[in-house]
Amino acid sequence: MSRKRKLTGLRKFDKKEIIRLNNISKSFPGVKALKNVSFDLKEGEVHCLCGENGAGKSTLIKILSGVYQPDESGEIIFDGKKVDMSPHLAMSIGIQTIYQEHMVFGYMNIAENIFAGMEIDKGGFVQKREMRRKTVEVLKYLKSNLNPDMLMCNLSSGEQKIVEIAKGLIFQRRVIIMDEPTASFSASEIDNLLHIIQTIKKSGIGIIYISHHLEEVFKIADRVTVLRDGQKVSTYYLEDLTREKLIKDMVGRDPSTFYKRENVPVGEVIFEARNVTGDGAKNVSFRLKRGEILGFAGMTGSGRSELMNVLFGATHLDLGEILTNDKVVKQANPWSAIRNKVCFITEDKQNTGLFLEHTIAQNTILANLVNTKKFFMKISDDYKTGDKFIKLLSTKANDSSVRVVNLSGGNQQKVVLAKWLNTNGEIFIFDEPTQGIDIGSKQDIYQIMVNLLKQGKAIIMVSSDMPEVIAMSNRVIVMKDGEVMAELSKDEVTEENILMHSIGGEKI
Repeated sequence: MSRKRKLTGLRKFDKKEIIRLNNISKSFPGVKALKNVSFDLKEGEVHCLCGENGAGKSTLIKILSGVYQPDESGEIIFDGKKVDMSPHLAMSIGIQTIYQEHMVFGYMNIAENIFAGMEIDKGGFVQKREMRRKTVEVLKYLKSNLNPDMLMCNLSSGEQKIVEIAKGLIFQRRVIIMDEPTASFSASEIDNLLHIIQTIKKSGIGIIYISHHLEEVFKIADRVTVLRDGQKVSTYYLEDLTREKLIKDMVGRDPSTFYKRENVPVGEVIFEARNVTGDGAKNVSFRLKRGEILGFAGMTGSGRSELMNVLFGATHLDLGEILTNDKVVKQANPWSAIRNKVCFITEDKQNTGLFLEHTIAQNTILANLVNTKKFFMKISDDYKTGDKFIKLLSTKANDSSVRVVNLSGGNQQKVVLAKWLNTNGEIFIFDEPTQGIDIGSKQDIYQIMVNLLKQGKAIIMVSSDMPEVIAMSNRVIVMKDGEVMAELSKDEVTEENILMHSIGGEKI
């Protein structure tokens, strides 16, 4: 039966090959990103690329789009001919990459963004009417309600992605690469994008799709290739693939091992909020004990992250009190919070947690500068500190002189943790600790969190990942509109209870 399915799949995809990578390798200082990876894409196909953070997915697509040059070994074949890829060549032969971060002109309209740098002109005059007509035509094809005169800054993330896809269609791209396209999308925007992908592949465009969301992969993929540690593990036709098989290939271990947490004895109260009000949080009270994880759940906009900013002194405390070890403290700013042994692993690690262009060592020692009285720091001491935490957290880097920008998302998160572990803090606030991180790296972060509990420290965890909240938390506080709707004991922590209180349940 399996052989029959595979043969059917081969007939189904006996289409013209657009692009092929043969034995591609890529190295960065201290990091081997790709090792002899081969990959191909056919016309009218959605080929999903899956793997943990650090598996090499982003590096591969940057080689495909000419941003990175591969090492001397390997070759890129386009339409049967070997090419030396560059950004200019990629554009000229019809390869478009839609990155996770939008690259748009916010105060220009949709039509102007689509044709920016490639305007239609006749006799030296830009043909705005013609550009608008083509924009209307392609948006209609995509069944989009967008108006070509709308400013890009007024569009949602999902709508901006549609504009980028429209651009690919107008300029007759052969290949569209989408890197985590649904990050920060609403459910309706995700459904809309997946529908559009099914539409545009009928025109013969080949689509390379990267996503951590496996449910998306199983909805749109024709083939799936898995990378792990910079190497290709497998390629499947979708009909030969199961969720369990995909996860096992991605992480190299059975999925039944996920989301299991070791229990740690709980001690005395170490942190307390009394009627805390500020930045949208209203009259929030709770107590946190050593050795426990207090989870915070709720829908987007429930006030969880805003509350964390108040607790850390990043935003103003209007009313209420914050206590550490039974003493009222003033969290006037983050520096005072650090001195009070509070650490904050923020949701947006790249913008608020790290200096990406700096080394691991420079990032690691940063937060603890508040606690040091030295006027001059030895660079050699910084590297010793950085190297110590690389070993302690099993960060994938040769040493702490590696720039953080060259690390995967999971390893960047470990650098954020190293920065706070170096302060010798006791209360750790984790805001979306594993967002955008693959399954294998999640396990590493979870183990680090449990190790903190074993040391008598305590954790406040904000998470939108329901299995994460349920598995990792000793108790869960559910918020809605800035208020605490419920505090659930371990036995009460279920998906149904959390959703009931976060969507519209009565306050208890």
